[in-house]
Amino acid sequence: MSLTGTPFLATLIVLAVVALALPLALWSRLRGPRPLRAAARVLMLLFAQLTAVALVFTLVNNANNLYDTWGDLLGTGGHVQRAEDLGADGKGGIAPDKLPKVKQTFRQAKGPGMHAAGGVRVTELKGRISGVTAEVYVWLPPQYDDPAYRHRTFPVVELLPGYPGSAKAWFGSLKAHEQLLPLMRSGRIAPFILVAPRTNLLAGRDTGCANVPGRVNADSWLSLDVPKMVMDNFRARPAPAGWAVAGYSAGAHCAAKLAVAHPDRYRAAVSMSGYNDPIGESGSLAARTPALRAANNPYLLLQKAAVPPRVALYVSGQPHDGYEAGLALARLAKAPTTVRVVYLPRSAGGHTMGLWRPQVVPAFRWLTEQLDGRPPAPGATPPARSSAGSTPAEPASGTASPAGAARTR
Repeated sequence: MSLTGTPFLATLIVLAVVALALPLALWSRLRGPRPLRAAARVLMLLFAQLTAVALVFTLVNNANNLYDTWGDLLGTGGHVQRAEDLGADGKGGIAPDKLPKVKQTFRQAKGPGMHAAGGVRVTELKGRISGVTAEVYVWLPPQYDDPAYRHRTFPVVELLPGYPGSAKAWFGSLKAHEQLLPLMRSGRIAPFILVAPRTNLLAGRDTGCANVPGRVNADSWLSLDVPKMVMDNFRARPAPAGWAVAGYSAGAHCAAKLAVAHPDRYRAAVSMSGYNDPIGESGSLAARTPALRAANNPYLLLQKAAVPPRVALYVSGQPHDGYEAGLALARLAKAPTTVRVVYLPRSAGGHTMGLWRPQVVPAFRWLTEQLDGRPPAPGATPPARSSAGSTPAEPASGTASPAGAARTR
């Protein structure tokens, strides 16, 4: 029975009702020795508590897409077949564009939100460079199958969840495709291909989207294997001009890091409530050693770059939750690197889906400017193109003052 499926949730609801009804019906009717009656009553109370906890956990898990499978929850799943040392570029001497094309088999994805807005498809991808085998979810814009667009290629955005987090989260919890579909149809947002690869690759550990020889090559999985699959199977624009990466929480850190580290693979990144130093997620493999921390810190990567990378970053956050990290990047950035910092007030909510869901549309308006080149629609938040310092911006909540984005809390 699937952890996130309706049958499991329905079973828990039934058990919770039964657990509540049992003490009401049997508490005073129990017969036998006093110790036996006491033990039976304790068992009924424990059963009621366990079913209540399990039901609440399942509801929270389904709402936030934290664990997708029993293997993810129990720490028994694994998706790494090999983890060789692939070198500084993460390619291991392989030229991705020289690899033969592989046509993937896609099926309709299951779960909350997977059938909405035209439906999300999923495939099992064997990464030929990274040694990772895992699922990748793909949503196609409404124009993709329109005969008028049959010769057109489309920009791509990779979507990364936090940790723990399911690759489905951007569709199930953030409802990105449902929010963007009408705006794509009306032309207010570019028709992006949305790609959500699995990032939870090791049981009980955050990979930090890093290459760690002997453990995992998560960077190569996300920045090489997944894009290669998309280019092989869809009419996608080539990198870097047609590619961006977006994430929230730990996924936000990954998005900024991947874009800064690989300007030849991504043109833009959206980071919502992220951090620069991998130690921001204490269980991250990228925080295991000082060398790994430095190699996966977008601030240090930007600081040490011989030539400023041609990437655009959209960084949103609240005080002490992503905002200061964005300001640090903005102060360091030099053309052609651009950084837009969006200040979110504490009143907008905490580190939850409720904070990130309203940011989807403003972020994709900004991505439209970066990847599609069209001007913003009337009334849209104008994208910033400054190469240094933070730029005031209306946050997703629309409640912060413009001055808020210019100060550090």
